[in-house]
Amino acid sequence: MTHIVKRKGHKQEFDERKIYASVYAASLSAHADKEEAEAVANLVSREIKKWIEGKVEVNSDEIFKKVSEELMSLNKDAAFMYTTHRDVS
Repeated sequence: MTHIVKRKGHKQEFDERKIYASVYAASLSAHADKEEAEAVANLVSREIKKWIEGKVEVNSDEIFKKVSEELMSLNKDAAFMYTTHRDVS
């Protein structure tokens, strides 16, 4: 099981549903319809799950960057929404 080292230093088990939910929300915020948002969220969460496989720990910033890269290749507007949401949270 892979653990995510969060920004404040605590650890959590990797949960691909969080990636899916974030990407889905960013896609909807970028005016994608539900079907497109689902497809993009599925693709990105699958790629992150493959990328993280076999790793014991991953920093949340690394995941953020990888999700941003994957999302940028699929939907630039959603990638913008994803990255700017984190900047203000």
